[in-house]
Amino acid sequence: MPTGLRITFYVSRFTPAFTLIELILVMSILTIAVAFTAPALANFFHGRALDSEARRLLSLTHQGQSRAVSEGLPMELWLDTAGASYGLEADSSFETKDSKAETFSIDKDVQLEVLNMNPFVVSGGAEGDSSESKISASTSSKHANLPRIRFLPDGTVSESSPRMLKLAGRDGVSLLLMLSRNRLQYAITNQPAQ
Repeated sequence: MPTGLRITFYVSRFTPAFTLIELILVMSILTIAVAFTAPALANFFHGRALDSEARRLLSLTHQGQSRAVSEGLPMELWLDTAGASYGLEADSSFETKDSKAETFSIDKDVQLEVLNMNPFVVSGGAEGDSSESKISASTSSKHANLPRIRFLPDGTVSESSPRMLKLAGRDGVSLLLMLSRNRLQYAITNQPAQ
C-alpha cells in the first residue's frame, strides 16, 4: 500500500488562447486610438519645443548678466535670426578670446525675431547717443552686424539692446522675451506690454 499522495494532471485538448480574429480586433482598436491621439501629441511636442527654446534663451540672458557682474566685463548675447543661432561671449574689445563662449542652434520648428531695436544704435549712432552705445557700436565683435543684447558689469542691460524678442512656432503660437522697465532682466510673456 503506497503511503505517498499521488497527484495527476490532466491537460485539456483545448487550452485557452487568443484567436487570430481577437488579435486583429485588438490591433485595429489600437490603430484607431493612435490615429486620434497622434495630432494632439504632435502639437504637444511642437509647443514643448517653443517653450524649451524660450527658456534656454532666457537662462542664457541670466548667465550673461551673471558673467558680466562676476568677471567685470561686458557680455554680449548675439542673435543670428538668418542663421538660426545665438550665443554668448565676452565683449571682444575687452577680451580677445573667450574660453567660456557658447553657441546654440535654434530648433527647426521655432523662428526668432528681434523687435524694438534702438534706432540710434542700428544706424551707427546719432546726436544724443550715450557714450556706452557709441562704444557698443564701435566694438570689433565677430558678430558686429548682428543684433546683440549687451550686459554691463553693473548688472544692467545696455540701452543699445533690443527690448523684445519674439519666438514663434510653426503653429502660429508665439512667446515674447521682454526687457523689464528697470532694464535689469528679461522675462517670458505671451503678450506685449501696453
